[in-house]
Amino acid sequence: MRPRVSAAGPARWWLAAVVCGAALLTAACGSGSSGPAASAPSSPASASPSVSAPSAAVCADVAALRTALDKLTHVQAGAGTGAVNEIKADLANIKTAATNLANQAGSQWHAQTSALKSALTSLEAAVKQVTANPSSAAVTSVVTALGQVSTATEQLFAAVGNRCSSGT
Repeated sequence: MRPRVSAAGPARWWLAAVVCGAALLTAACGSGSSGPAASAPSSPASASPSVSAPSAAVCADVAALRTALDKLTHVQAGAGTGAVNEIKADLANIKTAATNLANQAGSQWHAQTSALKSALTSLEAAVKQVTANPSSAAVTSVVTALGQVSTATEQLFAAVGNRCSSGT
Protein backbone atom coordinates (compact mmCIF):
# COMPACT_ATOMS: atom_id res chain seq x y z
CA MET A 1 0.00 0.00 0.00
CA ARG A 2 2.95 2.33 -0.51
CA PRO A 3 1.64 3.92 -3.73
CA ARG A 4 -0.21 6.51 -1.59
CA VAL A 5 3.12 7.97 -0.51
CA SER A 6 4.41 8.34 -4.04
CA ALA A 7 5.86 11.47 -5.60
CA ALA A 8 2.52 12.02 -7.30
CA GLY A 9 1.04 13.20 -3.96
CA PRO A 10 3.09 16.40 -3.74
CA ALA A 11 2.55 16.96 -7.45
CA ARG A 12 -1.22 16.80 -6.92
CA TRP A 13 -1.06 19.43 -4.15
CA TRP A 14 1.11 21.59 -6.32
CA LEU A 15 -1.13 21.25 -9.35
CA ALA A 16 -4.22 21.98 -7.28
CA ALA A 17 -2.67 25.29 -6.24
CA VAL A 18 -1.69 26.14 -9.78
CA VAL A 19 -5.11 25.32 -11.18
CA CYS A 20 -6.71 27.60 -8.57
CA GLY A 21 -4.27 30.40 -9.29
CA ALA A 22 -4.13 30.07 -13.07
CA ALA A 23 -7.57 31.57 -13.37
CA LEU A 24 -6.35 34.62 -11.44
CA LEU A 25 -3.40 35.13 -13.78
CA THR A 26 -5.53 34.53 -16.85
CA ALA A 27 -7.87 37.31 -15.76
CA ALA A 28 -4.96 39.65 -15.11
CA CYS A 29 -3.24 38.97 -18.41
CA GLY A 30 -6.37 39.04 -20.53
CA SER A 31 -7.73 42.39 -19.41
CA GLY A 32 -4.57 44.43 -18.96
CA SER A 33 -4.90 46.81 -21.88
CA SER A 34 -8.60 46.96 -22.60
CA GLY A 35 -10.36 47.49 -19.26
CA PRO A 36 -11.46 50.80 -17.80
CA ALA A 37 -8.55 50.82 -15.36
CA ALA A 38 -6.14 50.80 -18.29
CA SER A 39 -7.53 53.98 -19.80
CA ALA A 40 -7.80 55.94 -16.53
CA PRO A 41 -4.07 56.43 -15.86
CA SER A 42 -3.18 57.33 -19.46
CA SER A 43 -4.50 60.91 -19.28
CA PRO A 44 -2.42 62.05 -16.31
CA ALA A 45 0.61 60.11 -17.48
CA SER A 46 0.52 61.56 -20.99
CA ALA A 47 0.76 65.06 -19.50
CA SER A 48 4.31 64.21 -18.42
CA PRO A 49 6.66 63.93 -21.42
CA SER A 50 9.01 61.49 -19.62
CA VAL A 51 6.22 58.90 -19.20
CA SER A 52 4.26 59.24 -22.43
CA ALA A 53 6.26 57.15 -24.88
CA PRO A 54 8.01 53.97 -23.76
CA SER A 55 10.88 52.74 -25.90
CA ALA A 56 10.60 49.81 -28.26
CA ALA A 57 12.79 47.79 -25.87
CA VAL A 58 10.39 48.48 -22.97
CA CYS A 59 7.41 47.47 -25.09
CA ALA A 60 9.24 44.29 -26.12
CA ASP A 61 9.80 43.53 -22.42
CA VAL A 62 6.09 44.12 -21.71
CA ALA A 63 5.25 41.65 -24.49
CA ALA A 64 7.78 39.13 -23.14
CA LEU A 65 6.22 39.39 -19.68
CA ARG A 66 2.74 38.82 -21.10
CA THR A 67 4.04 35.76 -22.99
CA ALA A 68 5.76 34.34 -19.90
CA LEU A 69 2.61 34.80 -17.79
CA ASP A 70 0.47 33.26 -20.52
CA LYS A 71 2.71 30.20 -20.66
CA LEU A 72 2.23 29.61 -16.93
CA THR A 73 -1.55 29.65 -17.33
CA HIS A 74 -1.38 26.90 -19.98
CA VAL A 75 0.47 24.19 -18.07
CA GLN A 76 -1.03 20.74 -18.60
CA ALA A 77 -2.40 19.70 -15.19
CA GLY A 78 -2.20 15.97 -15.98
CA ALA A 79 1.54 15.98 -16.57
CA GLY A 80 2.45 15.00 -12.96
CA THR A 81 5.90 15.91 -11.70
CA GLY A 82 6.79 17.14 -15.18
CA ALA A 83 4.17 19.85 -14.71
CA VAL A 84 5.79 20.89 -11.43
CA ASN A 85 9.12 21.32 -13.21
CA GLU A 86 7.42 23.20 -16.03
CA ILE A 87 5.76 25.55 -13.54
CA LYS A 88 9.06 26.21 -11.78
CA ALA A 89 10.69 27.00 -15.13
CA ASP A 90 7.77 29.26 -16.10
CA LEU A 91 8.08 31.10 -12.79
CA ALA A 92 11.80 31.65 -13.40
CA ASN A 93 10.98 33.00 -16.90
CA ILE A 94 8.38 35.38 -15.46
CA LYS A 95 10.87 36.67 -12.88
CA THR A 96 13.44 37.23 -15.63
CA ALA A 97 10.91 39.04 -17.83
CA ALA A 98 9.78 41.23 -14.91
CA THR A 99 13.39 42.08 -14.02
CA ASN A 100 14.20 42.91 -17.65
CA LEU A 101 11.14 45.16 -17.87
CA ALA A 102 12.02 46.93 -14.60
CA ASN A 103 15.59 47.48 -15.79
CA GLN A 104 14.54 48.80 -19.21
CA ALA A 105 11.68 50.96 -17.91
CA GLY A 106 13.79 52.61 -15.22
CA SER A 107 11.55 54.90 -13.18
CA GLN A 108 8.61 54.37 -15.53
CA TRP A 109 6.12 52.01 -13.80
CA HIS A 110 8.65 51.56 -10.96
CA ALA A 111 5.97 51.08 -8.29
CA GLN A 112 4.19 48.47 -10.39
CA THR A 113 7.30 46.52 -11.41
CA SER A 114 8.54 46.55 -7.80
CA ALA A 115 5.19 45.23 -6.58
CA LEU A 116 5.26 42.48 -9.21
CA LYS A 117 8.82 41.45 -8.35
CA SER A 118 7.90 41.33 -4.65
CA ALA A 119 4.81 39.23 -5.39
CA LEU A 120 6.91 36.87 -7.54
CA THR A 121 9.40 36.46 -4.68
CA SER A 122 6.50 35.55 -2.36
CA LEU A 123 5.19 33.08 -4.92
CA GLU A 124 8.61 31.50 -5.31
CA ALA A 125 8.84 31.03 -1.53
CA ALA A 126 5.34 29.52 -1.43
CA VAL A 127 6.22 27.17 -4.28
CA LYS A 128 9.31 25.98 -2.42
CA GLN A 129 7.22 25.40 0.69
CA VAL A 130 4.50 23.42 -1.08
CA THR A 131 7.12 21.34 -2.87
CA ALA A 132 9.00 20.57 0.35
CA ASN A 133 5.93 20.09 2.56
CA PRO A 134 2.71 19.58 0.61
CA SER A 135 -0.23 20.47 2.82
CA SER A 136 -3.45 22.40 2.60
CA ALA A 137 -1.78 25.36 4.35
CA ALA A 138 1.06 25.34 1.82
CA VAL A 139 -1.41 25.18 -1.07
CA THR A 140 -3.31 28.10 0.44
CA SER A 141 -0.05 30.07 0.56
CA VAL A 142 0.56 29.37 -3.14
CA VAL A 143 -2.97 30.44 -4.07
CA THR A 144 -2.59 33.62 -1.98
CA ALA A 145 0.76 34.38 -3.62
CA LEU A 146 -0.74 33.77 -7.06
CA GLY A 147 -3.46 36.28 -6.17
CA GLN A 148 -0.77 38.82 -5.28
CA VAL A 149 0.98 38.19 -8.60
CA SER A 150 -2.34 38.58 -10.39
CA THR A 151 -3.08 41.89 -8.67
CA ALA A 152 0.42 43.24 -9.31
CA THR A 153 0.21 42.15 -12.94
CA GLU A 154 -3.17 43.82 -13.38
CA GLN A 155 -1.82 47.04 -11.91
CA LEU A 156 1.27 46.97 -14.13
CA PHE A 157 -0.67 46.29 -17.32
CA ALA A 158 -3.21 48.98 -16.36
CA ALA A 159 -0.36 51.47 -15.96
CA VAL A 160 1.11 50.42 -19.32
CA GLY A 161 -2.35 50.76 -20.84
CA ASN A 162 -2.30 50.90 -24.61
CA ARG A 163 1.07 52.67 -24.78
CA CYS A 164 2.67 49.38 -25.80
CA SER A 165 0.29 48.00 -28.37
CA SER A 166 0.83 44.38 -29.37
CA GLY A 167 0.87 45.31 -33.04
CA THR A 168 4.27 47.00 -33.38
